[in-house]
Amino acid sequence: MKVIQLLPALNSGGVERGTLDLGRALASAGHQSIVISSGGRMVEQLQLEGSRHISMPVHKKSLWSLRQVRPLRRLFEELKPDIVHVRSRVPAWLTYLAWKKMNPQTRPRLVSTAHGLYSINRYSAVMAQSEQVIAISQCVKDYLLQNYANFLKAEPQIIYRGVDTGEFSADEPLPEGWLDGVTAAFPGLAGKKWLLLPGRLTRWKGQEDFIQLIAELVKTRDDVHGVVLGGAEKNKQHYAEELKTLAQQLGVADHISFVGRRSDIRHWYKQSAIVYNLSKRPEPFGRTVIEAAAIGTPIVGYDIGGPAESLRACFPAGLVENGNARQLRETSLALLDTDVRAVLAPEFTLDTLVERTLALYQQLLDKPRTAS
Repeated sequence: MKVIQLLPALNSGGVERGTLDLGRALASAGHQSIVISSGGRMVEQLQLEGSRHISMPVHKKSLWSLRQVRPLRRLFEELKPDIVHVRSRVPAWLTYLAWKKMNPQTRPRLVSTAHGLYSINRYSAVMAQSEQVIAISQCVKDYLLQNYANFLKAEPQIIYRGVDTGEFSADEPLPEGWLDGVTAAFPGLAGKKWLLLPGRLTRWKGQEDFIQLIAELVKTRDDVHGVVLGGAEKNKQHYAEELKTLAQQLGVADHISFVGRRSDIRHWYKQSAIVYNLSKRPEPFGRTVIEAAAIGTPIVGYDIGGPAESLRACFPAGLVENGNARQLRETSLALLDTDVRAVLAPEFTLDTLVERTLALYQQLLDKPRTAS
């Protein structure tokens, strides 16, 4: 099987990571994996793991990007892929326009993955116009059915994003010297139970709720320390300062460490007593939930959107009503006094993602072709 995946760029993020994961799995299984993007720092890893990368400017939301439609069509005709799989709106539009003009009896089968709860407009509708749509959660599937039913060719199939259980493993020990290095950099962590909130710094990710939670907990617990892991985008650096000011105003500046972006997040999961996902608006998925579950760390999160789906499957004891500060505090206190562990449900593993994606590809290849 020859598969082409298209996305804007290969720098960082969940879409990019999923592309690499699937490309590696395809290559390992003996299939041909090709990725088209504008490039990025993850290209080298992609190629080392057995995929071919083709650089094209398929990332700009501009009418000038339409000039890529004809080159894309020629590329598809030359490479003759079995499957073309789009993962973002700009490359999806360029691909769809190129694909529509190809011979319906010989063109590749077209798949899209809806990674988000897209704005409701004609521009976003292209993610529902492939022959088969993959939804990364029930939350996303329901959103597609509610808002884009008229564009769907078939019912979306749910394939959850998956954790590489080789990388995120409860059995993997902390690297030698890692804990000493972290506590040297952040002395407040030494000898404490870490409460970890990972995620980029933005107003709806729940950092303010987390700081207020820590302020409540330290009134009765002197053994906890909050960890805010993640950085702010360039245009939101002021928000990081606002959070630190809030911690000072609530008297917990010494009880919270802002550790910035980290490439060693799995070790922070392992060392933490509880991991939190406190997004205040529906997210399509909750990767931090399933990564923490793979390591066995208890997770607490609001009962909203995709993260709540993951929590129900992996650690239902951690579900809290959205924005309910009292329940958030009580749930945290209860979990701090137990040895209960999270368990990753099998539908959230990378192996399951690959197995179900390959099965979906084959089902589509076996279906009769239509001219639409």
